[in-house]
Amino acid sequence: MKILITAPFDESGLQVLRESRDLKILYENWRETGTIYLDEEELIEKLVSNNIDIFITEGDEVDTAVIEKSGLKLIGVTRGNPVNVDLAKAQKKNIPVIYTPFRNADAVADLTVAMMLSQVRKMTEIDRFLRSGNFDVSDLDDDGFANFFNRFIGLEVGGLTIGIIGFGQIGQRVAKRLYHGFGSNLLYFDPYIPNDHTVVLETKARQVTLEILMKESDLITIHTPPVEETEEMIDEKMFNLMKPTAYFFNLARSFCIDEDALYDALKNKRIAGAGLDVFDDEPVDSENRFLQFDNVTVMPHFGGNTKDVIRHQTNMIVTDVLNFINNRTLQYKWKG
Repeated sequence: MKILITAPFDESGLQVLRESRDLKILYENWRETGTIYLDEEELIEKLVSNNIDIFITEGDEVDTAVIEKSGLKLIGVTRGNPVNVDLAKAQKKNIPVIYTPFRNADAVADLTVAMMLSQVRKMTEIDRFLRSGNFDVSDLDDDGFANFFNRFIGLEVGGLTIGIIGFGQIGQRVAKRLYHGFGSNLLYFDPYIPNDHTVVLETKARQVTLEILMKESDLITIHTPPVEETEEMIDEKMFNLMKPTAYFFNLARSFCIDEDALYDALKNKRIAGAGLDVFDDEPVDSENRFLQFDNVTVMPHFGGNTKDVIRHQTNMIVTDVLNFINNRTLQYKWKG
């Protein structure tokens, strides 16, 4: 069988596939080629001309035409949800779709905590101030030096109440890091996670309504999926419930919040700051409107951008490619 891989793969996983006598590998990692996704005609031509049986991708759209005109026998997607595949058409043609659930859960949880630390210790604001060229410690008298320290005084994460909206795989990992690492007081809102869940008990998280979470939390982080019931669930009304000293963090999807309402809350200084990795308009560039705020840490949707995530997704895909060619049960098959 011939396999085309356009997703980033760990070299050790590639070597495992290369050692299989049943596979011929065509590896065109988008991080190396610079082509994040092929357009429909290019993709069909590449699949057909190379007689590809197995296609592993991250961003390429595997739509109806691609599935109809190619001879694919297996589709793999290195994402937490194969949203770029026409799943109904694949099912109709009996083409299994494998994916990589939670391959970036630890990476996103790590970045969430990093953003929290950045905000409560004012790291982004201090860094910008020092780089501005407007600060020379030799020009300060005693009062000026004291004012400098007072301006950037921070908080300890362990002494704060942190609200987690969405207590799934990422939310739970954030909770564990905050509870075991800092001893933070945790609130959570998730109607699908009962208060006797193992991680809830382990972290002593308290289940509350969304309104209570928004009112009582010092730091609020959202980790909900982009589904109908979460669309703009954090709107102007919810932002208005926040303490003026509270911070908001979004490493999920901008779909889940009213971005304009968040912008207004920051512009009018109704909240203390934010940490953002997702936006209505992506990819992010230097014109992003949130960059004007010194109290906002902005990242360009980099939550899962680690070498470890590439290793995780490689291991899962390699496992199921080998399962497929050896007629074994697929561990990461999408079931809808």
